[in-house]
Amino acid sequence: MFFVNLTPHPITLRTPDGDITVAPSGQVARVAQYPSGVMYLSDFPVPVVTAPRFGAIEGLPEPEGGCAYIVSGLVLAHVPADRGDVFAPATGPNDGAIRDPKGHIIAVTRLVAAGL
Repeated sequence: MFFVNLTPHPITLRTPDGDITVAPSGQVARVAQYPSGVMYLSDFPVPVVTAPRFGAIEGLPEPEGGCAYIVSGLVLAHVPADRGDVFAPATGPNDGAIRDPKGHIIAVTRLVAAGL
């Protein structure tokens, strides 16, 4: 099994045997996002935008034997459940992600599956 990182930054997996850093592949998987509307409410000091609408996933290759794709959590949320080859870093509050003193994630201890 080998990983292809479809995010723009390195992903470090913290394993019992040591860290594995997966460099960005140069290809980024994204979800198309359509512009949101802007509202100006009289009681609000700043404009309010409506929630974005999302479209198709862009930049996610077809399944390839022995390959696991790492994508962002947003992309993973739009991946069909039958794609057992797509994962995102587990970064939730109870996922055991390793953070620096400023709270930035420096490694993850597990991945989230699209659908296994």
